[in-house]
Amino acid sequence: MARRTPRTARPASCPCGLPGSYADCCGRFHSGASAAPSAEALMRSRYSAFVMGDVEYLVRTWHPRTRPSGLELDPGMRWTGLEILDTGDGSAFHSTGTVTFRASYRGGSLHERSRFERVDGAWVYVDGEFLD
Repeated sequence: MARRTPRTARPASCPCGLPGSYADCCGRFHSGASAAPSAEALMRSRYSAFVMGDVEYLVRTWHPRTRPSGLELDPGMRWTGLEILDTGDGSAFHSTGTVTFRASYRGGSLHERSRFERVDGAWVYVDGEFLD
């Protein structure tokens, strides 16, 4: 599996767009100090992992059934923002959930409806459908 070394400089604010520091927001999920409590929190933390180049976290939070055998991030990709457009289920009371989002990058954006499930109590990304 090709890996990209995570960026060493950690941002003061979290890339996911929520108020607060990276360490107090998605950084605690990336480090393994705690698990994302909802599908939306996992989506935000995965976006931040793309920003930070954290391939290990992305692989770790991908459903074993749909996880790719390898993951290589484009070192030239510069993510610039995340907008959560809709959520369905995905709370502590659910076993599945969806998050529809728009992730902007330099030169465009990605619009996707992602599906999430719980595996052994932890939220994981299953797959996504690209939207127009």
